[in-house]
Amino acid sequence: MARCYTDCLERPLRIFFCALGRLIGSHPWWFLTAPLVLSAGLGSGFYLVENRLANDIEEQFTPVNGAAKTERRYIQDTFPEDGSMVSSLRLSTAGTYGTFIATHERDILTAESLQEILDLDVHVRNMSVEMDNQTFQYADLCARVARGACYSNDILKILNYNARNVELINLTFPWYDGRFGRVPLYTSLGSVSLNKGNRVVQSAEAIQLSYFLLGDNKMVSDRWLKDFMALMSNASMKKIKVSHTTSMSMQWEFEKTPASIVQLFSITYAITILFTVLCCWRLDNVRSKIWVGGVGVLSTGLAVLSSFGMLLFLGCPFVMTVASCPFMILGIGIDDMFIMVSCWQRTRVMDSPPDRLASTYGMAAVSITITSLTDALAFFMGCCSPLGSVRSFSLYAGAAVVFCYLYNITFLGAFLALNGQREAENRHWLICSKIPEELPPGSSGAFGVCCVGGSYDRATGKEADPVSRFFERFYGPFVTQAWTKGLVSMVYVGYLAGGIYGCSTLEEGLDVSHLALDDSYIIRYYNTQRQHFSEYGQNVIVAVKQPFPYWSQEAQKMLCFVDFENLSYVNSTSAWFLSFKQYANETNLNVSSKEAFLSHLPNFLKLNPIFRQDLNYSMDEIHASRFFVQTLNTATKKETLLGLRRAAEHCMVELLVYHPAFIYYDQYAIITDHTVKTVLVAVAVMLLVSLILIPNPVCCLWVAFAVCSVLVGVAGFMALWGVSLDSISAINLVICIGFSVDFSTHISYSFVCSAKCAPNDKAVEALSQSGGPVLQGALSTILGVLVLSASGSYIFRTFFKVMFLVMVFGLLHGLLFIPVFLTFFAACRKL
Repeated sequence: MARCYTDCLERPLRIFFCALGRLIGSHPWWFLTAPLVLSAGLGSGFYLVENRLANDIEEQFTPVNGAAKTERRYIQDTFPEDGSMVSSLRLSTAGTYGTFIATHERDILTAESLQEILDLDVHVRNMSVEMDNQTFQYADLCARVARGACYSNDILKILNYNARNVELINLTFPWYDGRFGRVPLYTSLGSVSLNKGNRVVQSAEAIQLSYFLLGDNKMVSDRWLKDFMALMSNASMKKIKVSHTTSMSMQWEFEKTPASIVQLFSITYAITILFTVLCCWRLDNVRSKIWVGGVGVLSTGLAVLSSFGMLLFLGCPFVMTVASCPFMILGIGIDDMFIMVSCWQRTRVMDSPPDRLASTYGMAAVSITITSLTDALAFFMGCCSPLGSVRSFSLYAGAAVVFCYLYNITFLGAFLALNGQREAENRHWLICSKIPEELPPGSSGAFGVCCVGGSYDRATGKEADPVSRFFERFYGPFVTQAWTKGLVSMVYVGYLAGGIYGCSTLEEGLDVSHLALDDSYIIRYYNTQRQHFSEYGQNVIVAVKQPFPYWSQEAQKMLCFVDFENLSYVNSTSAWFLSFKQYANETNLNVSSKEAFLSHLPNFLKLNPIFRQDLNYSMDEIHASRFFVQTLNTATKKETLLGLRRAAEHCMVELLVYHPAFIYYDQYAIITDHTVKTVLVAVAVMLLVSLILIPNPVCCLWVAFAVCSVLVGVAGFMALWGVSLDSISAINLVICIGFSVDFSTHISYSFVCSAKCAPNDKAVEALSQSGGPVLQGALSTILGVLVLSASGSYIFRTFFKVMFLVMVFGLLHGLLFIPVFLTFFAACRKL
């Protein structure tokens, strides 16, 4: 068998940790007290958490330097908004507004239903808010349109605010030509049925009304929006159903999310403490390590307290996604604790506590160092993400892993030594008084159950471990049988096929509505909007960034109108210069030359002042202008965004496309590429660390294989579970790397370090040594995140789903696939 065992760094590290373990075992109180004092000091940083909160949705869940943000700056600089004449079509942001959708199961275009809508419209317009001893109504705060009038809804103007007029007017869809000009009814009417043979509306199931505010006084505007929400929530309708939202609703609802999981934290820690205590409980009253289990949970809590407090002191933003860190750190810390306890139980009982801790560190510390280092590096890689929420989470998670590692080595190790002193003196685990090792003559059975302990395996001089015995005597021999290996190989092929298929169906991007709690009123609004207004998409701005001869019919072809209109998801285009040409034809004006075009343009703009906002011009030059492309929801958001940008890039004229929604759509353009790059770099770093610290390069490759395999499975099956690839799941895929390393490294490292010769024997010994801690660590993490399945937040339910998949697939690899595959390719053995 080829020998490729390398320990140039692993051996010195093991010697160092043995010395450190002996030092901590000799002076446990110092190493127990120092982390407590440090945690108390750093933990005071939590007083700053309110000042460090950074939950702005655009800032945290959109690319920091996204292309749409650059495009928005250009639109704002080139076409400044006119506060005296607001056009929702031309806004560079979503604006400040309240909106509601009224629906009827059959037809909302009846006099009775419309009257209820008109009554509700009156209530909105007459609604008063008090601020600084002043009273404000919609008329005082509204965005202004032509001649200083308030922004109003086209459908109500067409009806002249009289519900009975619906019986007298033939509404046409999607456009209505009337006394107010050409009106896009597709923004007002939803689920429309038309008469056969024409565009006349026969019925509609939904009407949407919006109320735009000027927004120059944010405090007053926010107060009006909250009163608008209260009015809509309390509205009692007989004929119609109403769903509503405002421009601030998503932000306000998102900020409610942390409070919804506070109770889940306490439940999680209670469940984890209970499970850990049960795993550390022994029938022997001396060997029972209940307190060690409790201190293991406390150690992870101190790590979270210290790391978060330190970063808060340093001014790092605290994003809501960081709230999932404690659940993850709990799993990492408990896993390391189980490894240390397992190694402690394999030391000689008669050795002194410092010697036992030295032996424990010699067996466990290198393995824990590998997993902690790769975990931390994987998280710190996420700090390069263009998404603020991922950056913040990765920074806090990486720091928490570092502190978790340090506290497990010092604080938990010190308590393990103190517990070892109690065991050495044969003291009871609860009352700490000395008890006999064997049942004294004449004592009752009850006395033997509660007051006797300290037994161990006299043949080996080590503590008895029923979990290790199970893996050694039953599970290990079962897994290493030939027929079992064949079955495991077939199971793996099926697993891999399912994962690859799921990856092919993986959707991209975060639906903004997922940031709100499930019972939020805006979820109902978005569902209603999708049901009734899903045909038409955004009216996208196309900016012409250079001077252009608009007066030339031939030159207009260079604006790529045909290219845009040929896109399957584009319905129509509209432009100021087309309206100008129509005006010129109707008034018999010749505008085919630059001089004539520019001389007649001011009169046209005087008659149609709204078009002034589409031009950046002087008397002798049009420096820039814009037109609009109406899209359809027949393609994905990513396809629409990238397709429009490609059409603009391929045009001979310098064009730019923009819509406020593109700020959020940018994540679709970068999320897959960035996630893949981050994962690949993290895997490469993990492989490098493993090659340096694991004394076997072939087994390092198996660790890398396990990580990639688990990633494929998690990504594929999360897609089949209804989870998209977005900033939330991307965070969890980074977590996936860390936990995959944990499971595979412990087993692989034990396999490499086994003194056995036969591959099957090495696998059995590796499972007996590391199988128990890996199983216990995975189960503790699953129990820890299980309560998140009941969360009303998409963010935390996604965290649960992905973490559950990571634990299950990581466990499958650690306890089934990797041990079997290592026996196939065991090319190395320990010298």
